[in-house]
Amino acid sequence: MRLRNRSQTVHLKLLITALSLLCSTYADADTSKIIEHIEVNAQKRPQDIQDVAVAVSAVSGQKLLDTVSRDIYDIEQYVTNFSAHQNQSATNSHFSIRGIGTTSQNFGFESSVGLYVDGIYRSRQNAIINDLIDLESVEILRGPQGTLFGKNTPAGAVNIQTRSPSFQNGDGFLSATLGNDNLVQLAAASSFIAIEDTLALRVSGFDTHQDGWIDDANMGDNLINNRNRSGVRLQALYTPAPNVRLRVTGDYAELDEVCCGALTWQDNRQALNVEERYGSDTLLMMPPINATLFTAQNFGDYTTALTALPVSKMVDKGLSAQLEWQLSDRLRAASLTAFRSFDSLDIVDTDFTDAALLSTRNDARQQAFSEELQFHYRKENLNAIAGIYYFSQNLDLDFAITTGSDLPAIFAASAAQLLPLTSGIDSLSNMTAGLIAPSADPVPTSTDFAHTAYQTQDSAALFAQTEWQFLPQWTLISGLRYTREKKTLYGHYSEQGPGIDGLPADPAAWPDPFAAATALGTLAQTLPLGLPPDAASLAALAPFQTPGWGYFFLGTASVLPRPELRESIRDNQMTGTLKLAWQASANLMTYWSYATGFKSGGLNTDRIAAGLDPQFDAEQARSLEAGLKYDWPDAGLRINMAAHLTRIRNFQASTFTGTGFNLQNAGDIGAHGLELELSWVFLQGSRIDLNAAFNQARFDSFERGTCWTSNPWHTGVDDPGRPTADVPYCSRTGDRLGFEPDHRLAVTLSQDLVLFDLPSVLSIDYQYTGDVMLDDSNDPLKYSAPYELINARWKWALPDWDADIILWTRNLFNETYAAKSGFDVPVQTGKIMAYPGRPRTFGVSVQKFF
Repeated sequence: MRLRNRSQTVHLKLLITALSLLCSTYADADTSKIIEHIEVNAQKRPQDIQDVAVAVSAVSGQKLLDTVSRDIYDIEQYVTNFSAHQNQSATNSHFSIRGIGTTSQNFGFESSVGLYVDGIYRSRQNAIINDLIDLESVEILRGPQGTLFGKNTPAGAVNIQTRSPSFQNGDGFLSATLGNDNLVQLAAASSFIAIEDTLALRVSGFDTHQDGWIDDANMGDNLINNRNRSGVRLQALYTPAPNVRLRVTGDYAELDEVCCGALTWQDNRQALNVEERYGSDTLLMMPPINATLFTAQNFGDYTTALTALPVSKMVDKGLSAQLEWQLSDRLRAASLTAFRSFDSLDIVDTDFTDAALLSTRNDARQQAFSEELQFHYRKENLNAIAGIYYFSQNLDLDFAITTGSDLPAIFAASAAQLLPLTSGIDSLSNMTAGLIAPSADPVPTSTDFAHTAYQTQDSAALFAQTEWQFLPQWTLISGLRYTREKKTLYGHYSEQGPGIDGLPADPAAWPDPFAAATALGTLAQTLPLGLPPDAASLAALAPFQTPGWGYFFLGTASVLPRPELRESIRDNQMTGTLKLAWQASANLMTYWSYATGFKSGGLNTDRIAAGLDPQFDAEQARSLEAGLKYDWPDAGLRINMAAHLTRIRNFQASTFTGTGFNLQNAGDIGAHGLELELSWVFLQGSRIDLNAAFNQARFDSFERGTCWTSNPWHTGVDDPGRPTADVPYCSRTGDRLGFEPDHRLAVTLSQDLVLFDLPSVLSIDYQYTGDVMLDDSNDPLKYSAPYELINARWKWALPDWDADIILWTRNLFNETYAAKSGFDVPVQTGKIMAYPGRPRTFGVSVQKFF
């Protein structure tokens, strides 16, 4: 893909120029070089980030406001080795840490990155994509967290802390943000004292609207990738005694958006290196379909053409209670109880054109209950935590693929070799005056391929961890967690359409062109002799005389019949950690750690071929890590570094092949890398924040991976990973993991200024993201080059009004790039589409504190 990538040199020169200008500007501000104190809960208790033997990054709630970071995708700039992006819909998200992540396309998959809000586990990645409002912090814990955070943390965890009700005044705010594409975001929060020192309440909420930034050539401009979301959180803090604290939270959030738009990355009008090979684009552009199609050169135009706009709806709500009871000076008990519900609806034009080929509807409902009981013990040289955890979840999924009116034309072109067969059947029908039925409609339009899946899940765990300071400068941290769980899945599949009331699930009843051709030859000889047609020949022709026979030749299990599914799995996992920390001085700590984690095995909730195993095993992680955390207060400098070596066994992979998601245990993967975080107040009022990462994630063993689809069509050269020509899988051993760059760099320069007697801060962000493969197949046509982004902000403080005004822009130079994800387009071999990154945005944010 050729995008208008700007020179790295140009952006770096701009950054250096900005630095020199900022440093030469006088700022009448506090000249002390104070290093920020950051408190985290990475070990389920408050600690200074420099005292925790964990690679953890934290973004404070104030920084979220100052950087106008509206959601989890915006904070990627400020966190080391963390990725977050959307793909098919707003409710399909991908999070990864250190190159290890999971798609949310299949509801049978759970996340490789554990997600927690106020200590409550969120089982779906899309449950935390809404606006980030009224938060204390967002913590990103890198590396397996299987001891304290439990299952589904082989890559790490995202730990979000909301602001608690307060008995102090001055913790309220009002915020309004206006921007291009008619952005309007309103947010507010405040605490209220109901009973002095006993009962405090807090209310927070937001409402966001913004036009889309992808046009539809037929339906209008600024329609796709809009924002329309809102939410409210109500909290009560009750402290009936000095040693008892009860926090009850109820929250509700909804999203109703037109998302997400995919653009042409590689068209298939004509093969790149095969003469006179023309693809589906050529057919679709001709009468009577006359589709509006695009090429790779149109990627930066942000324009598509669809039959119907995508629908993404989501409702996330819950009620939780957190009870803390200080039983003695050394012992504290805590209970976290939660009920949660998450509903989503996605409707997608899955051929991604304005030809009526395929559409999908995905309606999912999820209810969950969790309970965690913790006991914290502390004395002079020992901190310990032990607890039990229970999680129960029900998932109810309704999914349907519906065929459109233009699919017959595509089928006729792709299955032209079957035309003599159907013509022969029709000729026999005419010859026998209808005694032998004619061929039937191969792909009747408006056929629904529906399936329902109902899954139950129960999980329980015991865990304990100790921190023993066995010498004044040395601490040993050790912990174990034992988890048991059970999942049960019931799946029902149906096919309904004109003349179709279910297709045969028995492969023996499927259409066989070779048997039918033989039958035609036999009947052509026997019927002129006046002999009756034999039963075997009639049986061979019968499938082609039944409506819907063509769906068996589309090459996708998504439209194949299959029997009902009743499966269950049980699993036991032991995870743990062992760490040694050396506090060399008050400002320097180094640590060495070994940690394990796992992601649950599960059951495939998609419609898959009847012969495939719907079960997949748990994903298991082992990681070695060495880290350093150093503060130099006199110089205003903080440096944190980590090196890691991670191995994942039974990695769960899902790749879209154009005919469905290939979901399986991929084998083993390996990742290793270096991470650097630096904060430096280097001159009066001047600050630089930098995070950089080298991370190489590869398939160590993946012998039955997804094969290239588009490159062989365009070049005539088969995937070199295919062991023999007759097998449908290819070796991906040694290949890169999709979506993940090897190199990242982010730099923020900030300068305090005083202009017109008003204090202000001017900030510039630089972000470099290395090249990626757009999926796990490593098809050469899915290579995406590195890109760079520049953001800028100017924050003005209005002390007399206790308010701030922030002028901001993201992607200042309007860079065009793919947002790490692409796919082969259904029933259009040789065509690739990708999800674009957002072009330039800008606006103003006003915040009033009270």
